[in-house]
Amino acid sequence: MGTHDGHRQRLKTEFLARPDSFPDHKLLELLLFYANPRSDTNPLAHELIDHFGSLAGILDATPEELQKVKGVGEHAAVLFKAVKEFSGRYLTVRTQVDDTARNSRDYYTLLRPYFFGARNEMLCLLCLDGKHKVLGIRKLGEGNVNAVNVTTRLIAEAALSLNASAVVLAHNHVSGIAFPSDDDVATTNSLAPILSTLGVALVDHLIFVDDDMVSLRDSGFYRP
Repeated sequence: MGTHDGHRQRLKTEFLARPDSFPDHKLLELLLFYANPRSDTNPLAHELIDHFGSLAGILDATPEELQKVKGVGEHAAVLFKAVKEFSGRYLTVRTQVDDTARNSRDYYTLLRPYFFGARNEMLCLLCLDGKHKVLGIRKLGEGNVNAVNVTTRLIAEAALSLNASAVVLAHNHVSGIAFPSDDDVATTNSLAPILSTLGVALVDHLIFVDDDMVSLRDSGFYRP
């Protein structure tokens, strides 16, 4: 028996009894058990939250950033990256809707996993047939923290490659503000007639920020 075995067992028992209300620092301490099997992980859990600001900040950090914190080695860095990857894949599986998508809520459910934990701006295209059956989702590009540049031609090619009759454009703002910019509105309204000439309707443009989403159509910024 190690010095901390009793404490670790009590923490595991407490977690299993009330996982939903388990404090962040204790959840992190528990997770670190599996990367740091012998030492007291409570101080390191507090250090990580203080350094990165939140559990999300820790999971979003690169392995190099994580290992700059004293006490975080390769095992812990890999563990955090695995947890984030598991979370994203879990959301993808759990948020599958029926094979049709008819409104912004359906679009949100399908597209949200693609922006889960994104550190940079990304652009995705949801492709639908004439009956709004989901044909597929294409990730069109990823930029820096401020912008992603994707050409109209690339969007059109992605839509036509799946024989889409309708598409939903989606991108994220890493600024933390989901409100559409003037460029977002202008891009949407200029893209729609170009796609229309190809027989593809631009149904909506969504902007994601963490768990928030704004539909340009629902908000009145775009009228197809």
